[in-house]
Amino acid sequence: MALTTLDPEALRADFPLLADDGPGVVYLDSAATSQKPASVLAAMDAYYRETNANVHRGVYGLAVDATDRFEAGRDAVAGLVGVDREQVVFTKNASEALNLVAWAWGVRNLGPDDEILVTAMEHHSNIVPWHIVAGITGATVRLIPVTPGGELDLDAFTGLLGPQTKVLAAAHVSNVLGTINPVAELAAAAHGVGALVVADGAQSVPHMPVDFAELGADALAFTGHKMLGPTGIGVLVARRELLESMEPFLGGGEMISQVTADGATWNDIPWKFEAGTPPIAEAVGLGAAIRYLTDIGLTEVRAHEIELTATLLDALREIPGLTVYGPTDPARRGGAVSFALDGIHPHDLAQLIDRDGVCVRAGHHCAQPLMEELGTPATTRASLYLYNSESDVEALVRSIHRAREFFDDV
Repeated sequence: MALTTLDPEALRADFPLLADDGPGVVYLDSAATSQKPASVLAAMDAYYRETNANVHRGVYGLAVDATDRFEAGRDAVAGLVGVDREQVVFTKNASEALNLVAWAWGVRNLGPDDEILVTAMEHHSNIVPWHIVAGITGATVRLIPVTPGGELDLDAFTGLLGPQTKVLAAAHVSNVLGTINPVAELAAAAHGVGALVVADGAQSVPHMPVDFAELGADALAFTGHKMLGPTGIGVLVARRELLESMEPFLGGGEMISQVTADGATWNDIPWKFEAGTPPIAEAVGLGAAIRYLTDIGLTEVRAHEIELTATLLDALREIPGLTVYGPTDPARRGGAVSFALDGIHPHDLAQLIDRDGVCVRAGHHCAQPLMEELGTPATTRASLYLYNSESDVEALVRSIHRAREFFDDV
């Protein structure tokens, strides 16, 4: 792959917390939440200052303007992943999007003889809803293991897949291992036995080009705050036929067509699933975030992350006693890199690193089944994004060495 032309040092000027006059942090926790460029903050501020009204119902000018700005956010999402706008449902986060499918489809379509396959590297958001649904319906959840190299065990998947399989829940990119799963291949096999495929794109959509049709899933969830947008808004993208067939997940205003004393009929998709006042300013901010990303180019973002991940992996491997989890090939993984240092608990390591202003995550990363497979209760994780550079990697490595020295002196 050709060297990227993306300049992370220049981009930092767009991010208040990373700019030269900011607090001076080295931010390596974008897999948890990303920083926000000034253009996103400005778009949300402009909504509140210029047209603070509710959407869809009002016919006065402010309400029409608010609706236009809100729906422009939906159009931005649709363009990003290559779907019609009616296929874009706004939720409060990716977790709610995954729960929507579990409750609106799973509860009504699963039974005691059915199985739900989930990968061992799933975030809890794509495991727990299926456990809940299984508890209601009598279905069984089965785990697809990972290989020692941190990739999905495709032979085990083939062995588990069968006519009893009704759902496959799979992360596109692992938030712990960084592994890029072959969702299109998995989906083709799962569709061969009639299963529904639900993909978690929280770690892929912000970092690389993702075309919903090419991905092959029936439903895809992701979230605004991991892709330069605000918290409080997530997205469910799904096949039109699936959305049409599902019953609402939440009831209230907006999602109805007509309500009588005897019952109700539902609004068209996507509004059938958007009960009550939606996250208006957040949709405006998400639209601005997508415009920022597309102006840079997600192909460029991905190329930059491959290069920087290679640099990070090489640097970490030079540290004695440090174990890196996940694939060794940076082209087969995202920018989230989990590791452990002998003799130092991941939480202690993260706190010591923070003394140098380096922000990393420590814990089980909402992936406890994966931690069990890895044989560790927790890892430290550094995660990269478009505003990170080699200087950030160097700062992290220096801090890890200082942490080791600290424990050697104790």
